[in-house]
Amino acid sequence: MTLYLEDSLDMTIGKTLDIIQKRIMQKTTYFGVKTLKNPMDYWVYQEIIFEHKPDVIIEIGNNWGGSTLALAHLLDNIEHGRIIGIDIDHSKITDVVRNHPRIHFIENSAIEAFSEVQALIEPHEKVLLIEDSSHTYENTLAVLKLYSPFVKLDDYIIVEDSICHHGLNVGPSPGPYEAVETFVQENQNFVVDREKESFLITWNPKGFLRKIRD
Repeated sequence: MTLYLEDSLDMTIGKTLDIIQKRIMQKTTYFGVKTLKNPMDYWVYQEIIFEHKPDVIIEIGNNWGGSTLALAHLLDNIEHGRIIGIDIDHSKITDVVRNHPRIHFIENSAIEAFSEVQALIEPHEKVLLIEDSSHTYENTLAVLKLYSPFVKLDDYIIVEDSICHHGLNVGPSPGPYEAVETFVQENQNFVVDREKESFLITWNPKGFLRKIRD
C-alpha cells in the first residue's frame, strides 16, 4: 500500500525511518548513479562545503560512486577542491564518475591506503573527511584515529550510518555511533556538532564532528 504524508501524520518516527531507508536502498540515484544516501544529510553536506570550501574531500566508501559524483558537482559549483575516493572495490564505479576531473580513486582499504593518501595532500590543505566504509566499531575508530590529523581547526569529519541500531535495526553493533563516542572521549580536539542534525531525521546521529583545537 502506498502511503502519503497527509494520511501518515500519526506514524511513529521509527516507521518513517524504515520507509525512508527502503527508498534509499531500492530507488535512490544521483544523475542516474545508485546512491545510498539520505538526501537531507546531503543538504547539510553542501552547507558545510559552501561555508568551509575544503581543498580536499576524502570519501572513504564509494560503492557505485553516486555520492562521490554529487560531491564533485558541489565542488564544481564553488570552483574549488578535489576528491580522494577510497574503497576496497571500485568495480561498480561508472565511467561518468571515474572520468570526473576532480575525482581520484584509490582501490584499497583506508588503513592500508593511508600513506598514498598522505602523499596526495599538502600540509596546508583543508580537508573534509567522510567515513562510510565497513561501519564496524573497530574499523571506524581506526579510521578516525588515523585520518583525523588531516582535518584543520573548525573543519569537519562526517561519520556516516551511525543510525545503525540507533534508529534502524541494521548494520554492526557496536558500530559507528559507539566508535564516535569512544573517539571524542579519547580525542579532546573534536566535539560532536549536533546542530548539523537540525532536520532531526539524519542517518548520521552524533556523526558530525567539528575540530575545536589543534
